[in-house]
Amino acid sequence: MKLSRLFSDKQFYQDLFALAIPIMLQNLINSFVNVLDTVMIGRLGTVEIAAVGLGNNVFFFYMIILFGLCSGGAVFIAQFWGKRDIGGIRKTVGLCCAVNLFIGGIFTLAAVLVPERIMGIYSTDEEVIAAGARYLCWLAPSFLPFALAQVLVLSLRSIEQVKTPMTTTVIALSINAVLNWFLIFGIGPFPALGVAGAALATTVSRIIEALLLLVLCCRKRFPIIGPLGEMCAFSRAFTSRFTRIVSPIMANEFIWSLGVAMQNIIFARTHTDAIAAFNITGTLSQLTWVLFIGLGNGVGVLIGKKIGEGDHAGARDYALKIIFFAPLVAVGAAAALIPISWLIPFVFRVHETVLRTATQMLLILAAMYPCRAFNMSMVIGICRAGGDTVFCAVYDVAFMWLVALPAAAIASLVFHAPFWLSYLLVLSEELFKMMAGIWRFRSGKWLHDVTTGC
Repeated sequence: MKLSRLFSDKQFYQDLFALAIPIMLQNLINSFVNVLDTVMIGRLGTVEIAAVGLGNNVFFFYMIILFGLCSGGAVFIAQFWGKRDIGGIRKTVGLCCAVNLFIGGIFTLAAVLVPERIMGIYSTDEEVIAAGARYLCWLAPSFLPFALAQVLVLSLRSIEQVKTPMTTTVIALSINAVLNWFLIFGIGPFPALGVAGAALATTVSRIIEALLLLVLCCRKRFPIIGPLGEMCAFSRAFTSRFTRIVSPIMANEFIWSLGVAMQNIIFARTHTDAIAAFNITGTLSQLTWVLFIGLGNGVGVLIGKKIGEGDHAGARDYALKIIFFAPLVAVGAAAALIPISWLIPFVFRVHETVLRTATQMLLILAAMYPCRAFNMSMVIGICRAGGDTVFCAVYDVAFMWLVALPAAAIASLVFHAPFWLSYLLVLSEELFKMMAGIWRFRSGKWLHDVTTGC
């Protein structure tokens, strides 16, 4: 695509950035607080940073499952929004809430009853397991309010209301940052709780976020909230169609998150220094990756709305623009990772090996950013918005499990390869995914109106 054509549609970019920038800011603040958490915990030592990193991986696994469900719901909500079908929006939100809270209850019980067994999946280091289990127990009460907040946030984005979720996130995460400082180190009258203090601060902030979202949705009368009868009006036929569209997304996110967990297991079983470097890399990369989360979610709403309006040509045009635009942005974001890597020695109190490895990992990640940006746009912004959830599920996890993870595991655990080489193999899936994504986009088979007849 010529650059003149890529940037000729000013309305597209105005609409895209009106949605994407608040999402970017919301995720940037979230990422910044995660960095702050990691820095504070990093001051306690390598065991603590590894334990919190693995504990957060459990929460990440939970979050990804909920995100899969809510992303599937967002496909319906965005297309219902294009049709201005408020009843369809509300029954979708109601169904998502019911399933999310059920899943949240299961994870809460597991984190309270068997935290040591959960942490033992990731690590064989007894100190890391003990610290991680303590972290999970204090984090468990945050699971249910987070489940509710996740539905409300993604539903509001799907009806082009992005400022309210951003505002509540800023408030909640500001509270989280302050409480982290007080509770981790024992400032003033607060006890020094270490990793438990980090978890408690997170729990309090997520409860506040869920309450704020619920109150604001009701007070501002956003269409995602209505009478209980409308919220529970999902029929068997609608539930069946919802399940057909959402199940592949949930399976996709579940298997993908297992893959991320496997990445953590590979590095954790290689060496505690390796998993510490891996967690530092992931935390710092979030500062730039928020750009593509915002772009993917923003364009997904626009494409879904176009499909709901019946403008399929417009949806295809938006998709074409984003698969060129996102990799261009990725080049700049990748360049930003290089100066970020220079800050590692100043903010993390860890071994020299960890610092060197984390720097190497960040440079490798920067080289892969354009491919990752393309793939993010295809998964979140195009295939899911177009209801192409079965292909999306296969596309998103096949290369991870069939190529990247086996190669990284063999290199690391059998041949004891350098940590950076194992990380490069972990990221090798992005190249294969990009080729498959180009083929699917050119076929045009990704576009479906999932709300027809609902």
